[in-house]
Parts: sequence; C-alpha cells; structure tokens
Amino acid sequence: MDNDLTSGKPLLESKKDEILRLGFDTLSAQKAAADGEIEAWVHRYLTTGRWANPAFSQGLKRQKRWWVGPVEVDVSALTRCVGTEPGMEFPVTDEYWERRAREMLEGMGDPLSLPPLIVEYRAGELSVRDGNTRLKMMELLGWPKCWVILWYNSAEDYREHSAEFI
Repeated sequence: MDNDLTSGKPLLESKKDEILRLGFDTLSAQKAAADGEIEAWVHRYLTTGRWANPAFSQGLKRQKRWWVGPVEVDVSALTRCVGTEPGMEFPVTDEYWERRAREMLEGMGDPLSLPPLIVEYRAGELSVRDGNTRLKMMELLGWPKCWVILWYNSAEDYREHSAEFI
C-alpha cells in the first residue's frame, strides 16, 4: 500500500484526514460564503471532496459564473440530471444507483453535516449538477428542504432571479 511521504500514513487515510480538516459540509460552505469565497469552496470540494469531480470543476472554470448560497430550498423545486429514470441527462444503471444510494444513506443525518448540492439555474429550472444521489435520498427520507449552492451562467439571469434566493 502506498504511503503519504509527509506523514507516513496510507494515502487513503491521509486523504480522509485532509477532507475532515477542510470540512466539506454546509457550515463550512456558509463560512466560505460569508468570507466571499464560495466559488473557491466549490472548486476545493470538487477537486478534493469525498466524491471529487475535477472535470466538473474544470468545466465550471471555462466561463464566468455568478454564485448564490448556500441557501435552503424546497427539495421539490430541484430537478435531478442523474438517475435511472427515462429521460435523464446522465442515465446510470440500477446497480450503480443502488450502490451509491446505500453508501449515501449511511451519512444522511443532520442536513448541515452534508455538502450543499451544487445547482445550476437553467431558464427557470434548478438543475442539480452535483448531489443527485443525495437529493434522491432526501426525497425518500421525506426531507422538505435542503441546502444548495446555486450558480448562474449570465449576469442577466443572476440579476433577474437571484433575489428570491438571497
């Protein structure tokens, strides 16, 4: 097993320590937002979080984004883009979805202990771009609300629609 050269710990254990130290939960996102650093928090989460997605982070960096959050929204106001249902933008197999759901369910306690969902505003729709499995678990558990970080792709959309979330 490979070790982290600085600590001598196995790499996975070292990475777990880093994740815990960075605190990828709603409270840490709220602090980042208060400090004017929510976009930086999003990119740290997407590149070093438990379910890192560096390609998503790189895609977000391709153009200017306008950010709001974390804000609490109704779970029913969100649309998933990943799932097993017909018409999903990113379809996955039942086996994959069930495995992810089982992994996710273990950590579904206090909503503030979870990372906020990362959501794109798309012509009036709130499309979940990170956290689709978490959203499905929230629905199954009957959670009425959840925390999200919302981004807009244009200043016009931000001006016209962000006021309802701020």
